[in-house]
Amino acid sequence: MSQEYIAIFMFASMMLMLFTGQRVFGAIGAVGAIAAMLLWGVGGYDIPFAAAMKLMKWYPLLTLPMFIFMGYVLSESRLADDLYKMFHVWMGPINGGLAIGTIGLMVLVSAMNGLSVAGMAIGATIALPELLRRGYDKTMVTGVIQAGSSLGILVPPSVVLVLYAMIARQPVGQLWLAGVLPGLMMAALFIVYIWLRCKFQPHLGPAMKDTQDVPRAEKLRLLWAGALPLLIFATMMVPFVNGWTSLVESSAIGALTALAASLAKRRMTWKTLEVCTRQTLAISCMFMWIILAALGFGAVFDGLGAVKAIDTLFTDQLGLDPWVILILMQLSFIVMGTFLDDTAMLVIVAPLYVPLVGALGFDLVWYGVLYTITTQIAYMTPPFGYNLFLMRAMAPPEVSLMDIYRSIVPFVAIMVGALAIIMIFPQIALWLPEYVYNK
Repeated sequence: MSQEYIAIFMFASMMLMLFTGQRVFGAIGAVGAIAAMLLWGVGGYDIPFAAAMKLMKWYPLLTLPMFIFMGYVLSESRLADDLYKMFHVWMGPINGGLAIGTIGLMVLVSAMNGLSVAGMAIGATIALPELLRRGYDKTMVTGVIQAGSSLGILVPPSVVLVLYAMIARQPVGQLWLAGVLPGLMMAALFIVYIWLRCKFQPHLGPAMKDTQDVPRAEKLRLLWAGALPLLIFATMMVPFVNGWTSLVESSAIGALTALAASLAKRRMTWKTLEVCTRQTLAISCMFMWIILAALGFGAVFDGLGAVKAIDTLFTDQLGLDPWVILILMQLSFIVMGTFLDDTAMLVIVAPLYVPLVGALGFDLVWYGVLYTITTQIAYMTPPFGYNLFLMRAMAPPEVSLMDIYRSIVPFVAIMVGALAIIMIFPQIALWLPEYVYNK
């Protein structure tokens, strides 16, 4: 059997195991390890072992538990509640103000946690009931929350970009910095859309008259409470951007600062600390197993020369332009995103796509940003988008699945437009990491 057929058989076996409901790391790691032993005999044992050693020696991986812990401390200490109260008071007097404030809340939650699911959970439990109670259109606000939560894996500290960095062998710091401007650009586009729509259709997002009577002292108090997560983020990122600390040191500063802030506000109890620690351990271990499986599977793929064979097929035999190949990759992400989550998609196609992107001459840091945006578009694409059903599970009964489907149409269009802009102008993603790392 040729190497190409072996690679196809491996890929098909992995997909079959995933469809049977096996855990992602188990399916991918098992196929990679078994294929290595069948292909190279006793020497194949070294591949999963080498992958484990590579994982244990990857120093930036220490950032993963630090940032996850920071996110859980800020979430469990209810600082997100303070954020929403701040946006409620300051943005409420304008049409669509609470929806705009919800996007701001999502950006800050993303900077606290790095997981899109966390933003979805906070938005659906804190913002959605308040928006509905205030008379906001249910179709629009469910789209707002889904779109805002999509920023979770793009705005640093993105946990998914840590996973991409390990698999693509790219610096985590550069990937995080590359996600800053695209993430803020998408948030700004969401805000402009909400503002324009509510300006011409005020009934979709009525202004809150009662917020105009809030005393100035209360507004300033809420502003300080809401700015606390920003200060924590600044104490972590400013030393890193200026080169005073390494990425791992900055992650430790962020975790300790968040813990100190929760203690100062008297919101950290032993029970809360236990929940944060257990959740951090569970998610960190899950990601480490996924990375380990992906490294082993990717090593076998590299050994077979499958990437070179596919590159030859697309560019030489079919004569496709590199940009056409890149667009086809992005479309495949959207298809897979209807039934897989972002980490599963990355681990499944990374051994194939990431080396191919490099062989086609594209920047892998820039491609990491494209990947994160595309997977979030896939999350919100019917009929089986991950975010659609997550929102249905969290939304109140009056919000139907068809309401959720309709809600995402304008936001998906905005995200596709943002993706096209970043593909046409790569410097939107690459300028900040180049500026910081060339200082």
